[in-house]
Amino acid sequence: MTAISTRRRIWGWFFFDWASQPYHTLLLTFIFGPYIAGVAAETFIADGASEEAAKAQAQTLWSTMLTIAGLIIGLSAPILGALADTTGRRRPWISTFSLMYVVGAASLWFAVPDGSNLIQMLVLFAVGFIGAEFVLIFINAQLPSLGSDQEVGKISGSGFAFGYLGGFLALLILLAFFAEQGNGKTLLGMDPAFGLDANAKEGTRAVGPIVAIWFAVFMVPYFLWVKDDAPKADRINFAKAMSQLSGSIRALRKRVSLASYLGSSMFYRDALGGLYGFGGTYARLVLDWSIVQIGVFGIISIIAAAIFSWLGGKADFKRGPKPVIKFCIWMLIAVCIVVVSMDRTQIFGMALAEGSSIPDLVFYGCGILIGGMGGILQSASRSLMVRHSDPDNPTESFGLFGLSGRATAFLAPASIGAVTAMTESARIGISPLIVLFLLGLFLLRWVKPEGDRAEWDASSQS
Repeated sequence: MTAISTRRRIWGWFFFDWASQPYHTLLLTFIFGPYIAGVAAETFIADGASEEAAKAQAQTLWSTMLTIAGLIIGLSAPILGALADTTGRRRPWISTFSLMYVVGAASLWFAVPDGSNLIQMLVLFAVGFIGAEFVLIFINAQLPSLGSDQEVGKISGSGFAFGYLGGFLALLILLAFFAEQGNGKTLLGMDPAFGLDANAKEGTRAVGPIVAIWFAVFMVPYFLWVKDDAPKADRINFAKAMSQLSGSIRALRKRVSLASYLGSSMFYRDALGGLYGFGGTYARLVLDWSIVQIGVFGIISIIAAAIFSWLGGKADFKRGPKPVIKFCIWMLIAVCIVVVSMDRTQIFGMALAEGSSIPDLVFYGCGILIGGMGGILQSASRSLMVRHSDPDNPTESFGLFGLSGRATAFLAPASIGAVTAMTESARIGISPLIVLFLLGLFLLRWVKPEGDRAEWDASSQS
């Protein structure tokens, strides 16, 4: 493979991040998530619940959907990875789950503001979310083939930075031309594009089809420039896949560094997912922000994520991924403490004047750190996983990585849902994330910065 074709393959791989980022940015965190949480809260109020109880119920409902989706992803990820490795083909899997992504996202257009089809829309969101996460397993498995162990950190960081730029542009387009403010106008002061009805929230609901179209268009460079290697076999061998997967799981007893890393990332990535999944709903339910305010918050967060992911890739290249991961976790723990200790009336127990802008300014600062540190953490995490992956079966290895990221993916939303229900406070409901981050940090102490490939090679030959 020539230098030019390698560079083009890397850029094709980057375009997946550009194409897929809006599902997490626009749907999960900043637009659809807060919108559907608001719809749910208003529905519960109409059914007779108090405002605080309705907000808590809305957050619990959102957490339940994310819990179920996380369980499906976590249980399926390593099996799918092992099956793909028996043939060496990843593109058919990527195509199939890309279709789930597109269908799930496009269907969110029908999320009407009266809440009459609330549950159906949550199910369809989960379909697209599961598709997006499954695609990511196979995309991540291609990272080891793009460069050396040292180079993949920089490649991973650049990919995340490029993806966040895509998410930023998509969010900017939505806010400027589609999403309605309270006065029915977009951020530019115009009516929603294409004659969309602001009263029916059609501008905001257009986020689903826009994300679907964005993904379909910008995945084209990926499919043009990133090809599968020569296949190992023509057909999937289920028995062989399960045997390999079983062997890999049993081998974790001898691979202390990998087992510790999978456990560590299981907790801290679950906590990060909780921040992403509930950051926008926190702003909507606790700070009473509008969708457009949350969108502006998203723009700031995404810009920070793009810049910090790029810088994090350089830090990974110079120092390795482990110290980068530790720094990011500590910063995100600090963010969680601030978020739990603040609402519209007080911060850390200190009363605020009515209408004070301090909570808004503080949460904007939190958004910069969530976006920036979250971007670096994800990039460095897959870089450290490359140092622990089996070169002959990378999809299975990243399937285990997917399992570690999703096996307890129910913990963050379920614990947030439980604490929210017990306290009837969407703010205090965020507090379990602090514990999850601390658990991840504790387990990281047994992870070797350079990985354990050498030990794995020696044990596999003995």
